[in-house]
Amino acid sequence: MSVLKYVVRRLMYMIPMFIGISIIVFLTMYAAGDPIKIIIRGNPRILQNPDYIKAVEAYYGMDKPIPIQYLTWLSNFLRLNLGNSLYGGLPVNSLVGGWIWLTVELQIIPLILALAISIYVGVLSARKQYSKTDVVVTTTALFGVSMPTFFFGILLILPFSVYLGWLPSFGAVGATKLWPWMKPVEQGTPFEFFVDHLMHLILPTIVLTYVNLAMFVRVIRASMLEVLRQDYILAARASGLPERKVIYSHALRNALSPVLTLVGLYFCTIVAGAPMTETVFSWPGLGRAYVNATTGLDFPVIMGITMIIVVMTLVTNIITDLLYAVIDPRVRIE
Repeated sequence: MSVLKYVVRRLMYMIPMFIGISIIVFLTMYAAGDPIKIIIRGNPRILQNPDYIKAVEAYYGMDKPIPIQYLTWLSNFLRLNLGNSLYGGLPVNSLVGGWIWLTVELQIIPLILALAISIYVGVLSARKQYSKTDVVVTTTALFGVSMPTFFFGILLILPFSVYLGWLPSFGAVGATKLWPWMKPVEQGTPFEFFVDHLMHLILPTIVLTYVNLAMFVRVIRASMLEVLRQDYILAARASGLPERKVIYSHALRNALSPVLTLVGLYFCTIVAGAPMTETVFSWPGLGRAYVNATTGLDFPVIMGITMIIVVMTLVTNIITDLLYAVIDPRVRIE
């Protein structure tokens, strides 16, 4: 019952926060000037379709006071009506639905790989503090944290795509024939389509896995070093428990709380994708679409994706707080 009360209380806190952020997002559109004039300046061809301009004005209620416009836009968002893109006039809902799955795929796979590797490497590094293994791990992790993702992506594209031609460097499907046995993706079987898509995934997955791995390893190592000095770990060892059980059953569970925070933050931004990585590899996901919409001043797409990120962030924070109590027995939900 206390968990239910906690969730209800947090949801009540979310309402004013959501409204405040939505006001900021809405007013940001006006901070650059008259939205219609900016849209026309960015895409003069819209002048050839006055009916479309009227439809945009009607959707946002631009002939009404700004507070009414905000309420109209917020009401449309709450009814899952994100409007239409200014380029092509397609519904933002359908566009986001097409982009989001490729982004989630590109984000989840590196997250799982990074967590699986970083837990083992981070624990090993903490157990062998100041050893050669620890020095190699920390140096590699520091290099990964410091290196921009777009630069690492280019470093992979040059040898594996440009010079060797082993892997495609852009898109999600439809590579030219890299291997003699492959057919163009339009003519291939479902298996060949899967292989083609998998080949496109390899390079961006390596980039995101390495970046996340470097961050997770540093956090797990630091957290494990702190936990291993606690009295209950010394007591567990003194009682004769096997070292593996002490490390993975007692120490690691309490050391994962900071990692859970990072994973929660990761899921907060998963809908936004990895804009730089998606742009470098021309991955047709939400992150690249967000960048294109920003440079093209496609306000309905920008505002729709931004509000989806806001909702994801608020919900993920609640889920993360609840998971703290599951992982760490010292945490109580009240």
